[in-house]
Amino acid sequence: MQPALAAWLALSLLAGTGAQEMCGDPPATPAHSRSLPAPQLSAEERLSPHMPESLRCDACHAIAFQIEEQLRKAEGKVGKKALSESDYMEVLERSCSQGWESYGVQELDGKKRLAGPGLLRQEPMTVMVMGGPWPGRLSKMCHGYVGEQGEARIYGAHRQGLAALRDLLCHGEKGACASGKAGGPSPAKALQNEL
Repeated sequence: MQPALAAWLALSLLAGTGAQEMCGDPPATPAHSRSLPAPQLSAEERLSPHMPESLRCDACHAIAFQIEEQLRKAEGKVGKKALSESDYMEVLERSCSQGWESYGVQELDGKKRLAGPGLLRQEPMTVMVMGGPWPGRLSKMCHGYVGEQGEARIYGAHRQGLAALRDLLCHGEKGACASGKAGGPSPAKALQNEL
């Protein structure tokens, strides 16, 4: 058997079928493949403890989605009944204190966007920068919304549906997605809201 294996190996090498190809290495990359660079983050996007202005609307929608999901799950455990004040306060605290690790930044059509569960316009063929400052920024913003709006008001909006919750948190006159604003409240007001 040894001479036959040696002969096969020699013939394979002469025929150009190397051992690597025979072992199942992936085929060579076609010439038309494209490279996907990571988003280039500015100093503010990399280092600031606060959510950059351009990403506040996306962040608000992510927060509303997570609050809605957590409250919906909690209500599901009690048969879709309204939660008690202490229960929804606990759920809101847990919502804001979660890890937020599934969120990051993608670059879509030359514009940076927050991406993750509950957010639209996610492109599966882009590089997403996750972790780093994004989880802490989302947590701060979430706590700021709960402090500013109050637990009872947020829970009341949730009982009306995700659209009402997003309207309350994101699309009101002072919301991060308010129409007529470039991206939300003034930086001074936004900073105050996050503290």
